[in-house]
Amino acid sequence: MKEFPRIKRLPPYVFNIVTELKMAARRRGEDIIDFGMGNPDLPTPQHIVDKIVESVQKPQNHRYSQSKGIPNLRLAICNWYKRNHGVDLDPETEAIATIGSKEGISHLAMAISGPGDSILVPTPTYPIHTYAFILANADVVSVPLGRDCDFFEELLKAFKANWPRPKALVINFPHNPTTACVELDFFEKVVEFAREHELIVIHDFAYADLVFDGYRAPSLLQVPGAKEVGVESFTLSKSYNMPGWRVGFLVGNRDIIQALARVKSYQDYGMFQPIQIAGIIALNGPQDCVEEIRQVYKVRRDTLCEGLNRIGWNIEPPKASMFVWAEIPEKHQAMGSLEFSKMLIEKARVAVSPGIGFGEGGDRFVRISLVENEHRIRQAIRGIRDAL
Repeated sequence: MKEFPRIKRLPPYVFNIVTELKMAARRRGEDIIDFGMGNPDLPTPQHIVDKIVESVQKPQNHRYSQSKGIPNLRLAICNWYKRNHGVDLDPETEAIATIGSKEGISHLAMAISGPGDSILVPTPTYPIHTYAFILANADVVSVPLGRDCDFFEELLKAFKANWPRPKALVINFPHNPTTACVELDFFEKVVEFAREHELIVIHDFAYADLVFDGYRAPSLLQVPGAKEVGVESFTLSKSYNMPGWRVGFLVGNRDIIQALARVKSYQDYGMFQPIQIAGIIALNGPQDCVEEIRQVYKVRRDTLCEGLNRIGWNIEPPKASMFVWAEIPEKHQAMGSLEFSKMLIEKARVAVSPGIGFGEGGDRFVRISLVENEHRIRQAIRGIRDAL
């Protein structure tokens, strides 16, 4: 078998180990409560489903679409930004639809980076933030992100320590997996630094709407001058319960958007047009569904955190995202996150994501996704109590 150079740069996928254990247990008839993948379990709102059913009946929607998204979807994206964040965008030059955020970030990495380029990426972080650039043959410089360090100060140190200077910075707030949040002044510092040093900023804003306790997540693009240096990615997967539909978009700097559009024009014909039309309805239609989804996650967060605290696993409730980033109880920390995750499957019948899978700095933690209902969460807490 020949060697494949890009594949050689990818490490073994840690999450597969836990997935295989989970599936083996289920084949044995065991009831495994799955908090692993951040895969929303709630149905897509009915008015969005109704629209795709209507659209798919029309033969003109069965043809090839546009790789950058149909005009009305790009307009809906820009109107959504104006309503939610007060940001003005040109739908022709500053917005592009993507087949989910992973595809958008992956093709963006291919468009703007290559051999010899280095990219600043937090660690731990969502794997595509790192491996999109690894697959584009760029190099990744890890920037520690955690409760015991100042991320912006770590960013400055990493930038100054590398030559040639890094080309781009990837950030994601509210953050997956750590649930870390920032205020607008953080983005102001990032934009000022990026303008001074000609650094491209890519902000993954996937959890913009999943916020609790009065917190409101700011957009990078709210900062004056942000469009000079960066782009922001969003997905309908979480806010509108549309994970399998694969609808996302990038907005911001027109040169970066144009570079992504150029790559996508060679790589794909965009989403199936009825999906794009349903996406327009999601963005332009009634938004009470977003609040209902947010409330479901808040109740689940409270149920999980209160239950774990009650059994002695001390957890600070996150103020955003659909995850709990849980530090492994002290007496089990020596196991590391992978062995601890295996133990939870075997003894608690609960699957979580080992923190090591998100990179350096994650091995003292596991990520728990809020994708099971309250009854199942309480069942999981009883199993965890017995295992610990």
